[in-house]
Amino acid sequence: MRRLSPRTLSALAAVGALILTGCGTEQGGSESGTAPGSEGRTIRAQKVMRLTQVHAETGMTLLEGPVFADDGGLIVVDVTAPAGKPKVMRVDVAKKTSRAVHTDDRGAYTSAQFSPYDGRLYLSDFAHGEIVSLAPDGSDPRTFFSGEVAGARMNPDDIAFDPEGNLYVSDSRGLSEGKPHGRVVRIGREGGGATVLAEDLAAPNGISFDADYRGLWFSELTENRISYLRLDEKGGVTSRHTAIRVDGGLAQSDSIAVDADGNLYQGLHGRAAMAVYDRHGERLATVELPSRAEGLESATNVAVTPGGTRAYMTVSGPAGGYLYAFDALAEGVRQSNGG
Repeated sequence: MRRLSPRTLSALAAVGALILTGCGTEQGGSESGTAPGSEGRTIRAQKVMRLTQVHAETGMTLLEGPVFADDGGLIVVDVTAPAGKPKVMRVDVAKKTSRAVHTDDRGAYTSAQFSPYDGRLYLSDFAHGEIVSLAPDGSDPRTFFSGEVAGARMNPDDIAFDPEGNLYVSDSRGLSEGKPHGRVVRIGREGGGATVLAEDLAAPNGISFDADYRGLWFSELTENRISYLRLDEKGGVTSRHTAIRVDGGLAQSDSIAVDADGNLYQGLHGRAAMAVYDRHGERLATVELPSRAEGLESATNVAVTPGGTRAYMTVSGPAGGYLYAFDALAEGVRQSNGG
């Protein structure tokens, strides 16, 4: 492996120095049963396909941000892809094929989401503190937001949109230093009016509206907890509380998706699984890979098919970046499609 540039090293440190280990996986069937302890039933995911291999330039691959386009194509980002390799991909899940949509020489994209306001694809660039957007086909890249928010530059991780197209961003500022400097930030749909909704957070990662758009769920990676922000009609915070404590053991809470029934799908970094909770905090299920799948250690995010229950989660390790599928507990909506 060639020597990494300071920029690459900085970017990889910023995304948590994710050194993933593992080897190949095999397709498994769909199983369910009663898991021991408080993890509810077990849902066995099935391998769909491998999308990426470990990049020699960065020493890893990390898939994130699955989101369905209006025509049914699944968009996925590779956080650690080097310049020239696909950083945004489009997957045909039926044909099990993929193609490159976008690459560049600087971005470290940790999430993807389509705006209900202009229909463009929005990406969070963790390394450079920016939100960029693309046309749905990957053309016409634009910088939507860059600069400081309340005197500090962001490390934007995940994105959620309200129905009007305003962005709500988990800002993992402080992650690389292990400091609770993280924030939840709101950005107006035209790219202005950035405001801090919550601060002094421990590496906020996942963020999603609840089923009724009355509030935001967000997870904190280094505290393994999910909090809830109640919002008013103008996007201001009326209350905040810790809602769920994630018993992850060695794993940490990653991205969040919410289905039509309000259930939360909490991705886990450090374990190839997702924890599923209802809106009252009860652990309903754990989504696991087949028992013979070895080595893959992180299930970062999931997209549930809009109007359907088939869910596709991104799983990564030294064997590469994979898509696994399972049946969600309820139908997919905007809150379970990207972020």
